[in-house]
This record gives sequence, C-alpha cells and structure tokens, in this order.
Amino acid sequence: MKSSLWVDEFHLGQRYGIEGKVLLEKQTPFQKIKVIESKKYGRGLLLDNCWMATEYHEKNYHECLVQPAMTSSKKINKILIIGGGDGGSAKQCFLHQDIDQIDLVEIDEEVIEVCKKYLSAIGGNAWDNPLLKIHIEDGKKWVSQIPDETYDVIIIDSSDPIGPAKGLFNKEFYTNCKRILKNDGVLAAQSESPYSFFEIHIETVKLLKNVFDFADPIYGSMPIYPSGWWSWTFAAKNAKRYLNPQLNRCHISENCIIWSPRWHKASFSAIPAFLDREFAN
Repeated sequence: MKSSLWVDEFHLGQRYGIEGKVLLEKQTPFQKIKVIESKKYGRGLLLDNCWMATEYHEKNYHECLVQPAMTSSKKINKILIIGGGDGGSAKQCFLHQDIDQIDLVEIDEEVIEVCKKYLSAIGGNAWDNPLLKIHIEDGKKWVSQIPDETYDVIIIDSSDPIGPAKGLFNKEFYTNCKRILKNDGVLAAQSESPYSFFEIHIETVKLLKNVFDFADPIYGSMPIYPSGWWSWTFAAKNAKRYLNPQLNRCHISENCIIWSPRWHKASFSAIPAFLDREFAN
C-alpha cells in the first residue's frame, strides 16, 4: 500500500494501531474525524484519535450491542439509536421485519456524511431505508423531551465518555431512557472495556442496575479497541427479559458472525470471577 503509515490510538501507555493510508482527516465543531484504509481490517473510522469501527470487525461490535436487545424485547416496532453515526446499528436492526420507525439521534452530522461516503459498507442499505429517521441532535436533550414509554428498544451506540458523548454516561440520562422505554422493552448500551476502562465499566453497569433494577453485561472481542476486550450492558424495567431471545426472531443468526441464540444465552453467564465480585458489592 503506497504512502502507508501506522495509525494509532494511545491509551494509558499503550498503543492500538493499524498500518494504513489516511483517506480523510477533518475537524468538526465537535471532534476530529479520521478515515483510514488498511489491508488488514479494511477501512476504519477514528473520532478524536480513538478507534470507532473497521469494516472487517464492525459486526463484532454491532451484533453484540444490537441483537441481544432486538431479539428479546417484546416488540420492536419503534427503535431509538443514540449515536450510531456509522450506520452499523441501524443495519443490524433492519435484519428484523417488524420495525415501523428507527430514530437515529447523532450530534455530529459530519460523522454520518463521512461514513456514507467512505465507510458505506458498515451502514449498507440502512441509509436508504425510509423507516430510518435521522435527527441531528444532542442525545441527552432528545431523551429529555420524548414522551413516556415511546420506544420498544433503545440502543446507546456512543463513543467513550469524553467530548460529545460525555453526557451519555450519567444517572439523569439513563433515568430519562428508562422513562421513555416501554415497560416490556430493552435498553442496550456499550459499556467500555473491563480492562482498559475498568472504573467506567463498573460504574456504568452498577448505575444501570440502580436505575433500571435489572441490568447485566456481556463481553466479547473487539480487536482494534483498547485491550481488545469489550462490554455491552442490557437493562429492562420489570424483569431480565434480555436474557432470552424470542424464537421467532432467531432466524437472523443466518446473517450474523457472532450472534446466535446459543451465544446469546451463554454470554450472560460468562462473567469472569473478578467482575462478578465487583457487581456483588
């Protein structure tokens, strides 16, 4: 690859990088956007020099975030995605047929435009689906203005809790999410790495448990993220309904590389001992 260089995310004395070519680098009012092209992982997206997605591994992240919620909520007619400007979460939602509307709330319009142009494989046909309604808005403000029990599924597909995403990791935000989630719905949130962001991960899971009463994390591999080990946490109001996928939705596993009913059920039980002790306190 001509003019290749190492593109790295630096985190606590460590670096996570790919050899590739920079296709785009621009500053928006909210953050710096960078797009790279590599032989190993395809094209990739960084926001403020932190890895968000690569073409070859985006399903490792998006399936784990989206499908446990989409397959377990009683209904999936109306969906809210906070963030998700690369389109990957919306594409995963559209594997299901019962959707009436998806509200995608992204604070930085440039992220969407860049991903449509340079990383179209991640969002696929989701961008052209008329059921996808895009709102350029602050997610924290959006959830504060929505009527009670509006959404069947809420997906918080945010970046790390710095910069534009800082307001998406606190009690006020989660309390509003609970209010606008239907009683038999499910919330999904990316909840950082238990290795690289240990304190944030523990605090996020405990806070969701405190707000919703029922919340549990799962863990999986994200090769380019700090430590390569990531987490996603699911919450519900009245029971741990996220534990059990509905049989009539399990056919979507044919289009998945990670999610399956077997993986789904096992993931919620596969809690490492050191984390199990933290959540018990």
